Amino acid sequence: MKIFPYLNFDGHAEEAILFYQSILGGELDGGFRYFSEIPGMDIPDSDLHRVMHVSLHVNKQFKILASDTLPSTGKPFIMGNSNYLSIDADSKESGAEIFEKLSAGGSVEMEYQKTFWGAYFGSFQDKFGVCWMINYDLKHGES
Repeated sequence: MKIFPYLNFDGHAEEAILFYQSILGGELDGGFRYFSEIPGMDIPDSDLHRVMHVSLHVNKQFKILASDTLPSTGKPFIMGNSNYLSIDADSKESGAEIFEKLSAGGSVEMEYQKTFWGAYFGSFQDKFGVCWMINYDLKHGES
């Protein structure tokens, strides 16, 4: 299992990650993904170019994950929700177990579930106010 920082921005994720990359180096894994790419979601034009996800791999041991908040869904940027700890689980089952245990008594933002981008993912704030994301990238042939 690996744990990485996940940063949220108020419409400046792309600018911030490119700034970090200019200083720290690294490669963007998969480029920038935007909220406009979500199938079937009605998003106001003002939010379409906000970053849904980006991953900057600085080296083999460290990466910075980031996105913009999406105010149109009622989840505006609030100082304090700008940092998450993101766990890359070893399996979808271990991800589900970690999600269930860490989210107990907290506030779930997105249930741990299969996503359109080929992963199991969930996010929540634990009972102590710490924000977490649990992710498991599906391997070829897994569902």
